[in-house]
Amino acid sequence: MLSDKIKLTAKDILEKDFKTAMRGYKPEDVDQFLDLIIKDYEVFHQEIEDLRQENIKLKKQAESRTTRSTQPAPSAPNATPGTTNFDILKRLSNLEKHVFGSKLFD
Repeated sequence: MLSDKIKLTAKDILEKDFKTAMRGYKPEDVDQFLDLIIKDYEVFHQEIEDLRQENIKLKKQAESRTTRSTQPAPSAPNATPGTTNFDILKRLSNLEKHVFGSKLFD
């Protein structure tokens, strides 16, 4: 998680007080602090890149789902909505009787 990797907050940076030496700040303190800032920026950059990649992936998934849902689903020929297997078998039986007549029952 991003918050576990980040060592500094904006308040920490704002309130950071460097010790002064004879000619100003101690370079070692400044360098150590800047190293922490650099590490945080690297974490931020990587997190942003990961989120961008995830965003692209999710957009592609959403696009493919939208494309699939707009295409009509293949349906059975001559089937009406609400037709059950019983209705289909009944129609088939009636068709056989009509085509073959009494030959089926001989």
